[in-house]
Amino acid sequence: MGQQKNILTGTDRVILSVTCYGHFLCHFNMLVFPAILLPLSGLLQMSMADTLNLAFFMYLLMGLSAPFWGYIADKIGAIPLLALFYVGAGCSGLMAAFFIDSPVALKLALAGIGLFSGIYHPAGLGWIACCVTKTSTGMAYNGMFGNLGLALGPVLAGVVNYLFGPAAVYVGLALLNFFGLFLLIRAGGATRRVAHVVRKKSNGASWSGFAILLVAMMLGGIVYRGATVTLPALFQVRGVGIFDWLSGFSHFPLSANVVATGITSFLYLVGMLGQYFGGRVGERFDLRWSYFCFHLLTIPAALVMGLLSDIPLVVLAIYHSFFLLGMQPIENTLVARLTPPEMHSSAYGMKFVLTFGVGAVAVQIVRHVEQALGIQYVFPVLGLISILLVSVIGVLIYKVPAQRS
Repeated sequence: MGQQKNILTGTDRVILSVTCYGHFLCHFNMLVFPAILLPLSGLLQMSMADTLNLAFFMYLLMGLSAPFWGYIADKIGAIPLLALFYVGAGCSGLMAAFFIDSPVALKLALAGIGLFSGIYHPAGLGWIACCVTKTSTGMAYNGMFGNLGLALGPVLAGVVNYLFGPAAVYVGLALLNFFGLFLLIRAGGATRRVAHVVRKKSNGASWSGFAILLVAMMLGGIVYRGATVTLPALFQVRGVGIFDWLSGFSHFPLSANVVATGITSFLYLVGMLGQYFGGRVGERFDLRWSYFCFHLLTIPAALVMGLLSDIPLVVLAIYHSFFLLGMQPIENTLVARLTPPEMHSSAYGMKFVLTFGVGAVAVQIVRHVEQALGIQYVFPVLGLISILLVSVIGVLIYKVPAQRS
């Protein structure tokens, strides 16, 4: 019985085959920049804080555009918007490559990547929420591909930068986005056959509960974005012992940036297990309490990570990432349960204007903490934000009845 409950239908698989690559690319696009932050600072002869600021509009527009994309997705469907995502992000990637040595042009190109990458979450997740029969399981598999983008983004960017330089990193990003358009066209016939699956009923829709959930997701977006932009630089600064140890075994000169991005990528691969675990938990237990527990478990690690370096730092970062990323299928299923089916894409648009748009404030938080105290103090600050986050989830539990996947 338990196995039967989590079996995906043929229609589910067709939808997920299209959306999973989009989720992979969406996060890949965002993680390339922090992976080459320090080398790019050297190329542009700018401080790390000022170089980081070039990406502010990329992260901001990814979120601010989400309500608009969600509204359009509810009107015309996901397929045309996913095509626009691949073309727009690919062209913006080429612009970043051609103008890599111009801070103003690079800032505009990065903003374009963020704008078009903002299409995926409201369009793709809205499609899954309305049309995949096992919502939490579908969100889990989709989330795992997002984590694969998180994992491969830093390491591929680090390796390509090491071999060919920052411009080649963005050429590769553009080609991967254009390949997504090819996959979408190739799957077009199958996706059209399932694009109008009858939407599932949602009798537990609660706009007041969704409003509370939005506050929680906003705080979670700050924690998530703060962690993703900090980890590569944190490992490069606080992982000197690991770099020296690996250098002793290598017959070739190693780059501290490649080692740091490699560790970051491993964390996100572990996060894929967290996504799968979160999907299974979401299918079996009350979504509210599952959401609460996953965020609660991140707090101890975040508060002490700034005190550690090398292997202890990596171990706690793995633990933190497992639960921070693992809660995402639960959170996305909560969005589907608390909103009407005909507004699923718009609801995800509202979610991501906060998690990625307001979450872009995390870039400024990281910048100011790094300048005032040092990069090692970023995670303790994120831990304090997580304490506020679980308090908000407590209010959600009090106000909203039990929610099942």
